[in-house]
Amino acid sequence: MDSQTKRKAWTYVAMTSFFELVWIYGFNVASEWWHWIFIVTFIFIDFHFLTKACELLPTGTVYAVFAAVGTVGVALMDIIFFHEPLSVAKVVFMIVIVIGVIGLNVADSIDEKKALRGVK
Repeated sequence: MDSQTKRKAWTYVAMTSFFELVWIYGFNVASEWWHWIFIVTFIFIDFHFLTKACELLPTGTVYAVFAAVGTVGVALMDIIFFHEPLSVAKVVFMIVIVIGVIGLNVADSIDEKKALRGVK
């Protein structure tokens, strides 16, 4: 995959992760029926970018990043916007999630390089 396509793919991952956080935030603050129109719209936009990302990158990698950003993002959103307490355990486990996603991406990169060289 050339660098421009890879950049495009990761932009899709960033967009799907962003829109996931937007609609989850909407779940927390929706107080009128018409708010759900926006939330459902953001869900469709989110899944559009998720689909586009999965067309260009391994689905496991996309989902790992998507789930990690969602998990850590929602935890941070709860702390920042909804005044949930921050504990050492939360910080440690958020770091573990981030390290896991980085590890998966490194492993996929190694596998991709091996595939390009024809090595299994």
